[in-house]
Order: sequence, then structure tokens, then C-alpha cells
Amino acid sequence: MGGGGCHKEPAPAERVKVAAAADLAFAFPDVGALYEKTTGERVVFSFGSTGLLERQLAEGAPFDAFAAASASFADDAVKSGACLADSKASYATGRLVVLAGNGAATIPTRLADLVDPRIAKIAIANPEHAPYGRAARQALERAGIWGQVSSKIVYGENVQQALEFAQSGNADAAIVALSLATVLPAADGGARWTAIPADLHDRIDQVLVACSHGRAGPDAGRRFIAVVNSDAGRSILRRYGFL
Repeated sequence: MGGGGCHKEPAPAERVKVAAAADLAFAFPDVGALYEKTTGERVVFSFGSTGLLERQLAEGAPFDAFAAASASFADDAVKSGACLADSKASYATGRLVVLAGNGAATIPTRLADLVDPRIAKIAIANPEHAPYGRAARQALERAGIWGQVSSKIVYGENVQQALEFAQSGNADAAIVALSLATVLPAADGGARWTAIPADLHDRIDQVLVACSHGRAGPDAGRRFIAVVNSDAGRSILRRYGFL
């Protein structure tokens, strides 16, 4: 009888798992394709509000990199031991827009338009854990209209859900990330959205960190950060409205 040994196939490489802020939901699939082309490694994204993703990381979620929409939440991930301080890298500055919901009776072109009684519901991300929601509330406060519109506010868990409320007609207007608005089709009368002046809210400084608990490992997280901040990666982010 022949004594053929048992041939064991090598284990497939772990996919690189990235926890990513919801404002990256349209931009990062393109960045992921660049990463896979550059490194030959597969990448998978989990999009959500930055604060809730940070909580998952603190509880041991196996992410290899964390793309936060706020430097403070990235710092929290480092303090909890989930991510690595020496890997921290800025990758973008976000912008806000105000946009009309599908079927809305009026298209706001400035924040003051949100007091219009035809706008009954305004969607923003939850300021408690979503940096874009926090910035949206700041903008409404600094524009001097929070007291007039606060009863109209409906909260999405993250900025992408706030956009979905507007797209589904469940909100007449929304304040969301420019990176999500850039891919929206125009309304019949032109653009559905208008950029909000950056001085109406604190800077939305977005930060990447490599993480400790991922199965692909922190070196994979560092490679992902390097691709995001490469010339090609930054070109993709600019295309979606990031500075």
C-alpha cells in the first residue's frame, strides 16, 4: 500500500477588517479596491458612527484599523488599548452640507431656510456618538436657529442613516457629510444640497489608527493607513469632497 501523506492546504490569509466612520461609506469601497490592487490583500469594512465603533473596539472587536471621523474617538481607542498610538495619522477634514429630502416642498440653500414651516423634519446623526451629528448641532446653534428647529430634529444612528431618512422622504431636510452628498443625483431644479460654512462648526479632523485585536494584525492596519494617505488614496478622498 502506498503511504501517501495528507496534504494540507495553506490557510487563506485573513481579510483586513476596518472599522470606518459612516461618512466613508461611498469613498472607502474605492479606497479598498486600491488597497487590494496595491497589496494583494482583501479588505472588508464595517461602517457606523465613530463613537459606537470605538465602543466595539474597546470591548475587543477584531478590527485591524479604525478610520474615525473624530480625533477624540481615535484617542479613546488608543487609551483603551484597542489601537496603537504610534500609528495615528490624519487622513481628511470633513465638510457638512444641508440637503433637501426626496419629495420635499422646498430645497434649503442655507441653514436659516430650515425654519420654514414647510420643513417639518430635519435629520442629523446622533450628536452623542456621531461627530457629524455633533457638528450639525453646532452649526444650527451658531447660526442662531437651534431653538427654532430643535423640535423638528430626527436622529439617525449615524450620518449615513440621516441621509437615508432624507432619501426615503422621512425627513424634509438633512445635515450630512459632503462625502455622502457628492454622489446624489441632482434635483429637477439643480443641486439638492449646499455646503455649510466651515466656521459654523468645529473642524471635523478625521484620524486613522492601526488596532491591536485584529486577526490580520497591526501591520496590516498600518499598510491600510499608508494606502489611504498615498497620493492615489488622497486623490480618491478629494473626489468625494474631503479636504
